[in-house]
Amino acid sequence: MTGNWNLARRRSALWARARILAGIRRFFTEGGYLEVETPLRIPAPAPESHIDPVSSGPWFLQTSPELCMKRLVAAGYERVFQISRCWRDGERGSMHLPEFTMLEWYRAGTDYQGLMDECEELVGAVAAALGIGEVLNVRGKDIRLGAPWERLSVAEAFERHCDRTMEEALASDTFDECMVNDIEPRLGFATPTFICDYPADRGALARMKQDEPSLAERFELYIAGVELANAFSELTDPVEQRSRFEQEKRFRESRGKSVIPLPEPFLAELRHLPPTAGIALGIDRLVMLLLNVESIDDVVAFTPEEL
Repeated sequence: MTGNWNLARRRSALWARARILAGIRRFFTEGGYLEVETPLRIPAPAPESHIDPVSSGPWFLQTSPELCMKRLVAAGYERVFQISRCWRDGERGSMHLPEFTMLEWYRAGTDYQGLMDECEELVGAVAAALGIGEVLNVRGKDIRLGAPWERLSVAEAFERHCDRTMEEALASDTFDECMVNDIEPRLGFATPTFICDYPADRGALARMKQDEPSLAERFELYIAGVELANAFSELTDPVEQRSRFEQEKRFRESRGKSVIPLPEPFLAELRHLPPTAGIALGIDRLVMLLLNVESIDDVVAFTPEEL
């Protein structure tokens, strides 16, 4: 007699999740990456306009391990990866949990284009470990996993899916609305899609393109309309990074959000960061897609409501 049906019914999904995690670790260790563990409780996360951290006394639970991981790269660790718990306040839905699992990896000597290649290899390897071939079925749609995947600039995505150009959307303050409603739900159906080259003011922690400084070397990965990963050629200029953090901090203050101190140790060490690319990929969403399930609740052992 099984006690808790909600826990028991997830048995096959949790076994598959364990195989996925093992496949991810095998992929990176065979690729010369060092698996690291960084603190979950930190004095200052990167200030971001639309991500609210969870307080833990005078500190915060990490929203991402990126700052500590980039400090490791700056100290000479050229390839690092981490599978880590992260927290973001107020995020809950069929695709969101306030506490979730993130895969992040950072590689010196490459850029965002190199990470696109690595994403193709990683997802292909993990799918193969589950016995999935080169075609992934998600909600009745067959998606080809074999490389190369679609690489689409943000400007091209606006031309294809929206009734205005990227420049017009920025000027009318409808960029985010167009992305969420018109573009993102249409990405990643024939193959997974890398949408790349974001406008500079959506560059976050990315460096600008040398030949087009109005664009950032950033991409997001979509499969079946689901955002799976976010990546950058990392910004290495501490003055520019401080300026961007200050801008995010001012935005949060103007909206009455919690004040987040600047991560001073990270800023002090950023000048030592070599040319590097980094990426964050949602493990829970990857498991959802590979298992073709509708809700994030079906691929974790416990939801917040069950605790």
